[in-house]
Amino acid sequence: MLHWIQYIRGYVTIRVWGYSVERFLNLCGNHNILVWNIVDHGEYNTMNISVKGYFALKPLLKKTGTRASVLKRYGLPFFMSKMQSRKIFVAGFLCCMVFWILMSRFIWNIRIEGNYAITEDVLLDYLEDHDIRVSMKKSGLDIPELERDLREDFNVITWTSAQLKGTTLLISIKENEMPDYDRMSQSSREEAGVDLIASRDGTVSYIITRSGVPQAAVGDAVKKGAVLVSGAVPVYNDDATVRKYQFVESDADIRIRYDESISVKRDILYEEKQYSGRQKKMLVLGIKDREWDLKWGAIDYDHYDISGEKKQIKLLDHLYLPIYYGEKTVQEYEMIRCEHSEDEMNEIMQQEWNKIISTLEEKGVQIIEKNVTIKKNETNWVLNAGMQLEESAVLSVPTRTGQIAEGNGADGAASGEDGNTAE
Repeated sequence: MLHWIQYIRGYVTIRVWGYSVERFLNLCGNHNILVWNIVDHGEYNTMNISVKGYFALKPLLKKTGTRASVLKRYGLPFFMSKMQSRKIFVAGFLCCMVFWILMSRFIWNIRIEGNYAITEDVLLDYLEDHDIRVSMKKSGLDIPELERDLREDFNVITWTSAQLKGTTLLISIKENEMPDYDRMSQSSREEAGVDLIASRDGTVSYIITRSGVPQAAVGDAVKKGAVLVSGAVPVYNDDATVRKYQFVESDADIRIRYDESISVKRDILYEEKQYSGRQKKMLVLGIKDREWDLKWGAIDYDHYDISGEKKQIKLLDHLYLPIYYGEKTVQEYEMIRCEHSEDEMNEIMQQEWNKIISTLEEKGVQIIEKNVTIKKNETNWVLNAGMQLEESAVLSVPTRTGQIAEGNGADGAASGEDGNTAE
């Protein structure tokens, strides 16, 4: 605290030499003149003293036969006196501070963390549709409403947090990759019931039911959306009519077999870029959505690629400004028409087949039978693959109580009031 007081009032470093420096220091103490950081250099002493104290030294110096000179000046008074001769600098500094303060009232950067299933472009478009964008005022942002809307409009988002850090809007989210129905509590699932349905057309090749009522058997042809295992378990009266249904979460191992044909065509001729080595560089400046290329001379290339990088100016960790800078490189090229050799085409088609197999394996699809042919034409090669595939093409959905009631209307009429009940 004392240091700041000394800085505001101003102080100087002086050199004192002469007949009796010790007596001079004693007189400073007797007259309440504060000196500090006294250093003995042999022939002279250096020390710090306040501006007011320095102007009170004249009679003491004369009385002790010593002399003093100022070595350095410190503090606000000396800084302000220097600034009087640098009016343009002071004006620029003040304008910069005003600009900084005004710009800090806006959002100049939006950062999203924790998104995997939802791409950043989708989230940015969503924010744009809700009038949340770069260059908007911070005061126009309702953070609790934004967090609530994100959770309500994106079923996969289970938790959100939005906060302002400087001029950056930081949005953190957590996703649940499971479908909404799979995120229901166990008691809710058992109360509502769960059906297992086919996610594609095919033939049931394997089915083992642990919970629920099977609606298909091995060898049955099923359509997409057909119920394979029902979560509605009928409870019968003594006369074999349905009294009511008990709802359970269906559980079964089911595999569906189906035929699939895939065709891939690749041309023998192809075009390739050949760079000439000629290139030009240019500087890039941008403010908000506007951008200027600072280049010397026109680009006289017929074909060229532009690559580069832009950076946004930030003053602190999260205090971004709407100003961008960077560099672009323009590289000349020409298109060369080339032709694949037979070995290259064989390798290309093998790579395509490996991609098909890898994609199927990632989805958990098993290849039962396959018939792969490669046909060579004058201009292209064609890979045709006829396959019989097998996979667990099953989805979990809530039990369809409406269809149960319709399908058992006759039984309900025969069994009275309880027959129409689906609890």
